[in-house]
Amino acid sequence: MKKLLYLLLFLQLPVQAQQILFIGNSLTYMNNMPKMLEYIGKQHGVTIKTKSLCYPNYAIINHINEGKLQKLLAKKQFDYLIIQQGPSSQAEGKKMLVQDGATIKAFCEQYNTKLGYFMVWPSIRYYHTFDKVIENHKSAAKQNNALLFPVGNLWKEYNTYKGKESLYSLDNFHPSTTGSFAAALTIFHQLYPTKNLQQLPFKKYKKWVANEDSFNLLVQLIEKY
Repeated sequence: MKKLLYLLLFLQLPVQAQQILFIGNSLTYMNNMPKMLEYIGKQHGVTIKTKSLCYPNYAIINHINEGKLQKLLAKKQFDYLIIQQGPSSQAEGKKMLVQDGATIKAFCEQYNTKLGYFMVWPSIRYYHTFDKVIENHKSAAKQNNALLFPVGNLWKEYNTYKGKESLYSLDNFHPSTTGSFAAALTIFHQLYPTKNLQQLPFKKYKKWVANEDSFNLLVQLIEKY
């Protein structure tokens, strides 16, 4: 009887929240994307708690040099640390992704935290560099044995469809609310691949994606990754 009671109590305990630390710049904090991720999790019965260290024009090395990252990791346990910098299509950007990512990977290993790369996108002006953006992020994640959140892949494929809501904001680089939602949903799907995105009710996300066809296309494409 006691064993049965203990089992029932265990089954009623809430699942421990996933603690996620975002390290990046305005491509992450625009439209409060981490909070979108929390909201998506809530709609699926998952508790996600995020913390962000994201400042304008920061690269990974700026966070390392500043030192707030190291102090925060020592103070609080995170399940995932997701890093992001600019598009990084050039050789120097790739070097930063790999080498500075390796430095943060070492920090993560001290605190049993999983490292992930948030793959971003180029501005419309430099759209021709998109393949290098994707290639360099994939290479960095592989070399550092880290997770990859392929937002850039999704972004590029979505843009092959005409007449849909733009993922870009008016400056042709930062994400629109639709773009930030696309990033959040891609990250969620990588963290919880068994969750059925088809169950997402469009009406609860209209504040970010106004067009239902665009919403459905994002869901369809993200489920492929």
